[in-house]
Amino acid sequence: MKNRQATEDIALGIRRRVFEHTMRNGGGYLSQACSAAEQFAWLYNEELNLGEPTLPMVPKPFTGVPSATNVSYHTGAGYNGPAEPIYDRLIIAPAHYALVAYATLIEVGRMAPAGLEMFNKDGSSVEMIGAEHSPGMEVHNGTLGIGLSTGAGLAFGRKRRGESGRVWVYMSDGEVEEGQTWEAVQAAAYHGIDNLFAIMDVNKQQCDGAMESVMSVGNIARKLEDFGAVVVEIDGHDIEAMRRAVKTPHSRKPLIILANSSPFRGMKFLERRFPRLHYVRFKSEEERTEMNAAISAELGIAPIKFNAS
Repeated sequence: MKNRQATEDIALGIRRRVFEHTMRNGGGYLSQACSAAEQFAWLYNEELNLGEPTLPMVPKPFTGVPSATNVSYHTGAGYNGPAEPIYDRLIIAPAHYALVAYATLIEVGRMAPAGLEMFNKDGSSVEMIGAEHSPGMEVHNGTLGIGLSTGAGLAFGRKRRGESGRVWVYMSDGEVEEGQTWEAVQAAAYHGIDNLFAIMDVNKQQCDGAMESVMSVGNIARKLEDFGAVVVEIDGHDIEAMRRAVKTPHSRKPLIILANSSPFRGMKFLERRFPRLHYVRFKSEEERTEMNAAISAELGIAPIKFNAS
């Protein structure tokens, strides 16, 4: 299911949807839309081999946790199509990128815009922090750093069964502060899991501020290579660079694309918030109004109408 719209236009649409949602709801994950929009747009519009969605365009309510008696239980992976051997699978490791993921699903025609109106509502499956039942999500990545391990295990099983579909993991750079990430790379290299692909949003930000102010992680590319991955560093907003990077040979090794990005790309107003950009809350209605005018103009849309809180 490929959207004929240009990938660049989809990225702009992602930013616009996330921005509008943030303005209307008094806060949101804006910097993730700034840094990740091109990456999500490229994955869904060009790179991932996905079948038609198996879940309704308007998401179902949360049906409860999995159990032998809960016949209504399902994961949100159905928005990425059926889990058949020929199709790719996507693991979204940083669950707080959920708002960006939902906006992407809408932009590529896999979820109805009404789904975003259910965001973070009681009883909704459209969680603020994506869970396994949320649209586009297959597993709950809860604790930071377990996404690559999940993807590696899934890819290993698929490889042993002879399935042609790949496993993609979407990551954030904060995950390299967790030891499990490095164990996953090492294990994938040891077992020759070369159907494992990852793209990491290297925006150098996390919930407590700039990465370097929390824990210095050194040269991520060199360390990943030392642990056995094939690594390509690119501009995370350059779609052509993504197209080239994914073609890099990586026999018996996972391929990890480090997408260096800006947490205020397309929303320069946010630069004044640096380095506290993880979740944007408005300090006053005056700031909200000023941000609305500035970013709307940059995104090429009319200012968002919202009720003052």
